[in-house]
Amino acid sequence: MILTKKGMFITFEGCEGCGKSTQSELLKQYLQDKGFNVILTREPGGNIVAEKIRSILLNPNFKIASMCELFLYEAARIQHLYDIIKPNLEKGNIVICDRFTDSTVAYQGFGRKIDVKIIEKINDIATEGIKPNLTIYLDIIPKTGIERAKIKQDFTNGDRIEREALKFHNNVRKGFLNLVKKYPKRIKKIKTQETIQQTHKLIIKEIEKCLKI
Repeated sequence: MILTKKGMFITFEGCEGCGKSTQSELLKQYLQDKGFNVILTREPGGNIVAEKIRSILLNPNFKIASMCELFLYEAARIQHLYDIIKPNLEKGNIVICDRFTDSTVAYQGFGRKIDVKIIEKINDIATEGIKPNLTIYLDIIPKTGIERAKIKQDFTNGDRIEREALKFHNNVRKGFLNLVKKYPKRIKKIKTQETIQQTHKLIIKEIEKCLKI
């Protein structure tokens, strides 16, 4: 894909501890060094309203019903899209987002067992049909990711999502792998490597193919 006036939308997905945030930062720097205007953001969050919702969603002291959780994520997404994603794409910028709609399918669909068809419909409404041009899925065994994230085995020191049982995280990974098979042109699976730089190099190969640089 050659970058157009409509910009480019790149998302990072993966289970806990896969290194999305680190790799997002590295990609931002790489693209800026190439002369691109790059915006790095995240979900849930990215702006004042969505960050407030994020603080509710990740608070381990709150017990949130699955459907309430889903709608909170989508509410944050709508505001995020309105304030950050859409305006920057219209300016022709590259938008890198740490998590997007695929996470909702994986976590709320496969993790919480909410009907995926319902989630997909709500995702389409929340995003106004805007989809990533490229999604980098960083694959890691959940148990390994949890260990990398330094979350205790009894999950007492993580956020509300991190504290879910290992079975939940394994189901989330199944959800991501299902999406990789469903959208092979958009979602590129990259196995996390022993070092950050090794993983970064694999990501750059996919980016260079997509941007033709």
